[in-house]
Amino acid sequence: MFAIIGGSGLANLTELDRRRREVVRTPYGDPSCALTFGAIDGVDLVFLARHGYGHTIAPHEINYRANLWALREVGATQVLAVATVGGIRADLGPGALVIPDQIIDYTSARKGSFFEGPDDPVTHIDFTHPYSEMVRARFAAAARAIGETVALGGTYGCTQGPRLETAAEIRRMQRDGCDLVGMTGMPEAALARELELPYGALAVVANHAAGIGESSQAISLDAIGVVMNLAMERVRRILAACLRASVDSTSGASDASPSASGSKFEAS
Repeated sequence: MFAIIGGSGLANLTELDRRRREVVRTPYGDPSCALTFGAIDGVDLVFLARHGYGHTIAPHEINYRANLWALREVGATQVLAVATVGGIRADLGPGALVIPDQIIDYTSARKGSFFEGPDDPVTHIDFTHPYSEMVRARFAAAARAIGETVALGGTYGCTQGPRLETAAEIRRMQRDGCDLVGMTGMPEAALARELELPYGALAVVANHAAGIGESSQAISLDAIGVVMNLAMERVRRILAACLRASVDSTSGASDASPSASGSKFEAS
């Protein structure tokens, strides 16, 4: 079963058939909200609003462990995450859609692992390529199928939030190789890997990052809202295309090699 995690601008999926909600308890506390179950084009899925249905949970306060644990507990086998970001790379302006392939984590003090405590052995996971190639390929194929333009590949820099970044911080991230900046990519991706849940993200660029382009002096929060309203309609179409394609047994996408290079889907 697919799990969809919605971020800012995607707090619900109104197109779901057979909608029902279920409260799921976890050993790590409560998820951001009750899980919503339903189907799109006959494909079953579970939806979770990362910030809660009323968008009341700040990025640094999200219980990422409870969210991922709950999704796996109800039978999710792969996660399609949607994230709102700022664009750092010159060609990733407002309205761009991106399928990132790398992450740099700038967060602090977030509960970032299920493997902790005096009774748990030290456990390492391979995180060379943080996003599932199967899920990245699914997003890319869905976009192609409906004629939607997406940027394939990019490094997501995850900051603590909830404040936006300074221009100097963005310059530092540029030097580090970041193409996007967001606040929720980590530890979400790492926790999914610990649970062996294939995970990929579709990033929606809402604005130029601080100090860049139209944001050279300040970031317009009003303009972000306009961009998001338009972009999320495109995101919904891509998600629906992902689900439709899942019933095609000839898709051939495989996640047998999670450490394979993220660049394998760069050309389209």
